[in-house]
Amino acid sequence: MLYLDHAATSPVRPEVREAMLPYLTSVFGNPSSHHTVGEAAASALHDARARVARVLGMRTGDVVFTSGGTEANNLAVKGIALAAVERRRHEGRGAHIAVSPVEHESILESAAYLHRFHGVEVTAIEVDAAGRLTPDAVADALRDDTVLVAIGHANNEIGTVQDVPALAEVARAAKVPLHVDAVQSAGWLALDDLGADALAVAGHKLGAPKGVGALAVRGRVPLEPLLHGGGQERGRRSGTENVAGAVALATALELAEAERATVAARVGAATARFISALREAVPHAVLTGDPVRRLPATASFTFAGTSGEAVLLELERRGVVSSSGSACAAGSDDPSHVLLACGVLPEIAQTSVRFTFGREPLPDDAPERLASLVADAVRAVDPGR
Repeated sequence: MLYLDHAATSPVRPEVREAMLPYLTSVFGNPSSHHTVGEAAASALHDARARVARVLGMRTGDVVFTSGGTEANNLAVKGIALAAVERRRHEGRGAHIAVSPVEHESILESAAYLHRFHGVEVTAIEVDAAGRLTPDAVADALRDDTVLVAIGHANNEIGTVQDVPALAEVARAAKVPLHVDAVQSAGWLALDDLGADALAVAGHKLGAPKGVGALAVRGRVPLEPLLHGGGQERGRRSGTENVAGAVALATALELAEAERATVAARVGAATARFISALREAVPHAVLTGDPVRRLPATASFTFAGTSGEAVLLELERRGVVSSSGSACAAGSDDPSHVLLACGVLPEIAQTSVRFTFGREPLPDDAPERLASLVADAVRAVDPGR
């Protein structure tokens, strides 16, 4: 089997499994307990927090461990906005946030929640046909009452990478906090100099288990917690901490960062060969997203005249596992909101198939062999091609 759905999840790395094992067995204490067993767990948690902070270019105290990327994005969007709403309510002022329409559902649905239940106005920042944001588009979306801009570093469906430092300059000039969803870009792109005020990552995209992530939010940014209780995570996320998960996330991030330049170059070259071979084998295939500024491991295509789900089934019969888009929208027959925002017609958007490579080396002929298998799958669905 050739697994090409790493944007959905990746297997746990052996080094990560070994690093977290003691905190599932012998060092099992509650880090809030004031005894030697709890203190050992607390020490490991602090160390993991510091290691995550170093990779993200944040301070140790900025890091809040979460259950994953979805919770991290919810905490950032709702937490920053609600803190601002409370301040502004006492001043008799409203609040507004700006998000792009190509974001992960955890950002879009958080924004929708704020609008429904708290009266926060939401503006969709305009994107072009490749899903790109420009500084001018962000500037045009800002208002005097804007309290947050939330964008993704790299798109989870089409792989387009945003020029976050340039967008951060616009937000900074307007004195508006910028949240960046780096769930897909972590391990592939540098994260330590983006200029973001908040940054979300998820462990299971990097070789850590599912169920752990982090939000790094700068201490100067007010944040309303979503979970209340014992005041863990400096009062920003109550609940007994997942020490083993935190250690796993820190280990996976460090490993990915240490390998990043070499692995991204190797995987990017293989992905480029696959894109070229597939275009030759299936001339009507259309690559979605930015052709240049894209994640090195992502290639997403539309195949007019087919059904994306039917192509996926044919690929799996041939030993290839891929995806029709975001795994977080599983079970939905609706066309991708990302492609629709990029101007793709609904009937074409429903033909999308996403291939996302992992970090492990593949056989030398894998890109061309994969392209041939995709061509066979498309012809099986649309014999006229």
